[in-house]
Amino acid sequence: MRNGFTLIELLVAIAIMVIMVAVYVTVANPGGQLAVARNSERLLHLQAIMNAIRQNIADQSNEQFACSSGPIPTSTARMTSAVGAGKYNIAPCIVVVNNGFAADGLFTMPFDPSASSSYFNSVNDYNSGYAIVLNASGSITLSAPYAEQGQTVSITR
Repeated sequence: MRNGFTLIELLVAIAIMVIMVAVYVTVANPGGQLAVARNSERLLHLQAIMNAIRQNIADQSNEQFACSSGPIPTSTARMTSAVGAGKYNIAPCIVVVNNGFAADGLFTMPFDPSASSSYFNSVNDYNSGYAIVLNASGSITLSAPYAEQGQTVSITR
């Protein structure tokens, strides 16, 4: 009598494992779960940016957003250090570091977690991957154009 498994037994065991993995991938949808997590991260980034903008407004005696880049654009603009049409350099106005501690601002400029063109090196070299617009009503809308799974990730205040 021989010890071990036959070829048929091994093939059946492998087939069962393949079916179980296929069912897991179908039911659990790990790619979809990761996309939902990235969208949640985008929303948290937008909230942090909005809080820094609101802090800037609160710090001004005239209660208007003050930035060396000028007022917030009234047409949708990307938040980036690059200069040009459709771009707005907001980081120097909301990313404030004083002796290693954030003073009424952010430590770094948040950027989109999966947009390949998004990064932050400094307030003078970044591309957040997010957009900003000042609405006619005076409210500010921040949005994440690279949101996944067809979702709209934006906040307005």
